[in-house]
Amino acid sequence: MSVIPQVKCRRCGESFSALRSRCPNCGTRRVSQSSRTPSPTPSTVKGTAAYERAETNTRWQMIFGLILVVAVILAVIVMVSTSLNGLDNQSGKGSNNNIVATPTPTVNTAPTVEPPPTPTPTPTPTVEGINIQCFGTDVKDEFTLSLSRDAAGITLQATVLPMEVFTTENTRITWKSSDESLFMVTPSDDTRSCKVEILQTSATPGALTVTCNGFSVVLTVRLVA
Repeated sequence: MSVIPQVKCRRCGESFSALRSRCPNCGTRRVSQSSRTPSPTPSTVKGTAAYERAETNTRWQMIFGLILVVAVILAVIVMVSTSLNGLDNQSGKGSNNNIVATPTPTVNTAPTVEPPPTPTPTPTPTVEGINIQCFGTDVKDEFTLSLSRDAAGITLQATVLPMEVFTTENTRITWKSSDESLFMVTPSDDTRSCKVEILQTSATPGALTVTCNGFSVVLTVRLVA
């Protein structure tokens, strides 16, 4: 192992002794490397005026760089928008020139049929009275039922005054017995008449209530043998 260090020629790459000042192969002068560390410049030392100026310059350079980048981006956006608007205008003009008028189809509309007017309901006349008849005779306040004579029952007829009441719709007469165990009532289909049947005698008279549109007549019913 050689004690003398070897160096390599910076031109031809040939190795030779470090004692030589030139390469024996190509004659290139050997340059010795300096072992000294270069001293720092004032701009790299913190706290100096040169360092502060360098920091300020660096910040301004960054600001100017950002402004330049933003300006370039805005310019590109404006150019692209202008180009697109121009293409739209050209395509719009061309499409207007090539528009073919399409005839509007004729639609046969049916005439509007107006609904018939809703008839005004006729007001129901106010009931002024109810006349009750039995065998053609008017029953004023009371009548008598005999268990032996009227076992099959008797029929009562009702006449509502005024007569126009029954010309209106849904007009009905109601017949009500005060005690169904003493006598029973069976109205007809049109409710203008009613069959009254005695079931048993009673010392206490019963009551038959006849009502039409809120107007009522109460008849006393005597129940005898």
